[in-house]
Amino acid sequence: MKLMAEAQVQEMQAEEVKQEPVQEAKKPARRRAKPPAPELEQMPSAPKSEILLFNKYSYNVEILDPSVKNYVNLKPLVFPETFRKGSQHKFSKADLNIIERFANDLMRGGTGGKISGKVIRTKGRLQGKKFTVMRVIEDAFDKVHHQTGKNPIQILVRALENSAPIEDTTRVRYGGIISNIPVDVSASRRLDIALRNLAMATIIGSFGNRRSIVDTMASELVLAAKGDVNSYAIKRKNEIERMARSAK
Repeated sequence: MKLMAEAQVQEMQAEEVKQEPVQEAKKPARRRAKPPAPELEQMPSAPKSEILLFNKYSYNVEILDPSVKNYVNLKPLVFPETFRKGSQHKFSKADLNIIERFANDLMRGGTGGKISGKVIRTKGRLQGKKFTVMRVIEDAFDKVHHQTGKNPIQILVRALENSAPIEDTTRVRYGGIISNIPVDVSASRRLDIALRNLAMATIIGSFGNRRSIVDTMASELVLAAKGDVNSYAIKRKNEIERMARSAK
């Protein structure tokens, strides 16, 4: 009888369990989706800053002489120093910044002749001193800008155009006779002669003189840019062309 009673009690408990409602699992609360962020308008990109020589002077200059235009390199560099890379290639000087070429001509041994034939020797005070020469050029350009109010790179280009000779003489041997004949000067050599004469004028003007090399360079560039006959480079150009005309 006890077993029958226990079995009935278990059946009643099982029925109660079936009748209890099954509790549903709670679903996680949905998060409100954030509204899409408004698309931002693309701002116009800022113009690239222009590269200036010594962070001061623009390379945007005008070259009037078409013959030297292809050899006057105005590649924008803040400090024109390339350590003469690629010097083994032909016509590599055309790929060299004109300011660096001018500095290289200033780093000479110190020997040079005046028009009168007097020879000077500065004991090579600028030989191999690239940074010293570049500082001299920067100070001279500042002085030129202060005097003229123009871009000193433009003044240098104009000085090179005015002091580049068109004709020169060369020696030719006919049997045992040597004679000078006039020849046209190529554009590359014209620029080389002009750079050399401007560098020589800078060194000669400051040799044995109270004027500093900065003042001498600034005055020579201004005079040569104007085509003044008091410029050493203009005098040398006139002398070379006069000798070529007399040899015709």
